[in-house]
Amino acid sequence: MSAAKRPPRVVAELGRPEMPEETAARLAEASRLYRQRKTLNNFVYSLIVTGIAVFVLVLFVPRDDTPVDRNIDFHDVAAQAEAAQGGRSLADPQLPTEWRANAAEWRAGGSDKVLSWYIGLLTPADQFISLTQAFDANPTWLSDRLQNQAATGTVTVEGVTWDVYRNAKPEADRGNFDYALVTVAGESTYLLVGTADTDEFDVLAAAMAPEVEKESSE
Repeated sequence: MSAAKRPPRVVAELGRPEMPEETAARLAEASRLYRQRKTLNNFVYSLIVTGIAVFVLVLFVPRDDTPVDRNIDFHDVAAQAEAAQGGRSLADPQLPTEWRANAAEWRAGGSDKVLSWYIGLLTPADQFISLTQAFDANPTWLSDRLQNQAATGTVTVEGVTWDVYRNAKPEADRGNFDYALVTVAGESTYLLVGTADTDEFDVLAAAMAPEVEKESSE
């Protein structure tokens, strides 16, 4: 005996059996809504999983709250650079322990072909002074680094006379150059440029004095 045929579904709103095309449309709409709900559920689930993963990383990955502040042993870098350059004497000032370096490098020179040794220094007052020792520097090279500013006078520190430069440009255009000291000894031009007070420049200039005087006497 065959199973009884299921009667057509009666649509309450219409008060009559559902037509085949209406049945197909209803099933298609139900399928669309199902897929839509499934996609939304998968999206929410993915967000939850991602959130948990991020939380675990933040919770368990070790963190260092110390501010990023490079502290380079420029004495060691100077020794290596001297050896690489065939023993050329490079500036290596002995500074108080509160001073630290965030850069130290030998620069082969660009289009100007001027070789130089560079140290970036952070002072006890958290200001910046760069020390550059250039070899056989020409006036154009020096003028470029001093933003074409003219010397305003001289200062003598521990027997060494330095030309003084003060940046007359608007503060927003100065970069890291508010004040500078320049002296020449032998084939070297020593250039101190930065934002520190003159007292801190004097500390660095005093530390440089033995090296400058030694090179001047050679």
